[in-house]
Amino acid sequence: MDRTTPTVTGTRLPDSLCTHTPKCPTADSPDREAAHVVADHPEQGWSLLCNAVVLFEDTGELLPDGRVVAPHRPFVATA
Repeated sequence: MDRTTPTVTGTRLPDSLCTHTPKCPTADSPDREAAHVVADHPEQGWSLLCNAVVLFEDTGELLPDGRVVAPHRPFVATA
């Protein structure tokens, strides 16, 4: 059975584009950013992961169900 997730636009994406073993973390996992990249567009500042998460270069994320994860870069102290 092919599971899909509706998005804000109504488009349905597979819950996972992951076809390799071991399986990558799901989009709901805390470690979802560890999933493999299936489409990389550094010139546009984003990558599509095999768990259907869009990861932006500022560390923000767009989840398959349309939820947004705000950028979460680590704090860097300067001297």
